[in-house]
Parts: sequence; structure tokens; C-alpha cells
Amino acid sequence: MPVRVPVSLPAVEQLKEENIFIIDEQRASSQDIRPLRIGILNLMPLKIMTETDLLRLISNTPLQIELDLIDTASHVSRNTPREHIEEFYKTFDEIRGQNYDGFIITGAPVEKVRFEDVDYWEELCEIFDWARTHVTSTLYICWAAFAGLYHHYGVPKHVISHKISGVFRHKVKDRHNPIFRGFDDEFYVPHSRFSEWHRSEVESVPGLTILSESPESGIYMVMARGGREFFITGHSEYSAGTLDFEYRRDLEKGLSPAIPIHYYVADDPDKGPLVRWRSHANLLFSNWLNYFVYQMTPYDIRDIHQ
Repeated sequence: MPVRVPVSLPAVEQLKEENIFIIDEQRASSQDIRPLRIGILNLMPLKIMTETDLLRLISNTPLQIELDLIDTASHVSRNTPREHIEEFYKTFDEIRGQNYDGFIITGAPVEKVRFEDVDYWEELCEIFDWARTHVTSTLYICWAAFAGLYHHYGVPKHVISHKISGVFRHKVKDRHNPIFRGFDDEFYVPHSRFSEWHRSEVESVPGLTILSESPESGIYMVMARGGREFFITGHSEYSAGTLDFEYRRDLEKGLSPAIPIHYYVADDPDKGPLVRWRSHANLLFSNWLNYFVYQMTPYDIRDIHQ
């Protein structure tokens, strides 16, 4: 799916080098089609890295996408140049009157903080509620998944003492769900988190369906509202080197991190990562965009409602 982005966005050159299909705004405006409108609320501190990872995946189907990058107004990022945010990002106030076919909310490095103590929690809850009436399908990733399931359904997150870090094997629980079309019986997903759900607490809430889990890393994907909401604990969007970056960053900080499980060749950081999640990551985003966004969204985007 060619993504319509400003030609000066830093991710563009990186993705072109990887042979990812990106078109600039001038070419996109000459195509007589209605693009899918996708918004990304990027809560990660290294925003350019996250932009690149997500654009890599949403570019891989035949439709055109018009993308908006969104940042919270109640929190100022210190790890991304302010000039980048001012040029490429919108605030919630700027988009609250608009509708989106699909919306992605990223993780954030605040797992050990109570939700209510996060400085942008009130604004985030407003965005969560807004998405239900202005978006066809919303994808909540990692910390956002825990936050969304807590806000909408009261399911608590449980902070654990050890970090779940590595690439884990997952099973498909509902082979007939379109999100899994083309998937193998087992597939791999990177995880990087200090939180988990308890199965009994998820299963006790009517309307929540556990779609996939791992014997090592626990629940991976929960669906609600017939696919209007997906809550995903892993990071299918991670590039080959992201877990390595996190591991070496924590080493430099003196945090004594454990080596990410099942990630490096022979579990040896000096031998580099073994990538085995890329094909399923592409399928996941392609299936979400096709079956739960494109196939379900009204032609007139203003007709989206709860």
C-alpha cells in the first residue's frame, strides 16, 4: 500500500533503500481514488524509529494511505527534535473533528507507572473515547494495549519483576478470524515489556476475545467490538535491530539486562539477530488494513460512528 507522506519525512529515504513503496504528496494528489486515512498516535520517545517501523508495514498492500502523525499536547518529548515534531506531527486538538479509517496507538516507556500517574493520561483517555466514534478500527500496541484494555474494560495490568524480552512462538486460537488469513499454525513475535494480563481477568469480561498467546510470553492479541479494537502486547513492527538496540542501550546504562530470548543466532549477541517474524508482521498489518479497515469502513468517512 503506497503511503502518502511528506517527501522530507526522515523515514522516506530509509524505506526507499529497503524497497518499500512510498509516494510523495504531489504524485498522490494526481490519483483519482479515496485513500484510506490512517492516524498514528506515537507515544514512543524515539519517534523517528517508530515511524519508520510502522510505515514499513502499512506500505505493503495495493491501496493508497493518507497518514497523519499525532503527538500528545500534554507531554513534551525530549528524545525527538522539536523541529521534527512541529513539522510532521499534529495535536489531538487539530484532528479531533476528523474521522479515520484506521488508527494506531503505540507503546510508551511508562510500564511501571500507574496509569493515572502518567502525565498525559487524561488526554489519552479522551483520545481512547474519541476513537470509538471517529475510527473504524483501532490497533493498540504494547503499553497502549494495556492502557486501552484498562480504560475501556477495567482489565488491570500486572507489572512483573523480569522483562519479557525476545522473540516468542505464538499459536493461532481462532483460525477463521480474518486477521490470521495466510498465517502458519505458529508464528513469531518480538516482545519487550514488564507487564502482563491474567487470563482469568480477560476472559471474565464479556466482549473480549483472546485470539493468540504464547506459552512463554502469555497473551498476545485480544479483540473487541468485532474487530473495531485490537489490543496487542508484542511488537510485530520491530525492525531486525530494535531488540539489539534496546539490549545494548540497557547494558550501557548498567542495568544488567538479560539477553533477549530466541533472538540472537545461538543466543549470542555477537552473532546478530535471527529474523523470523517479518513475514507474519506484514500479514498482520495487511490483514488488519484490508479486512478490518478497508472492507469495513464506509465510503463517506463521516459516516463512521460507534
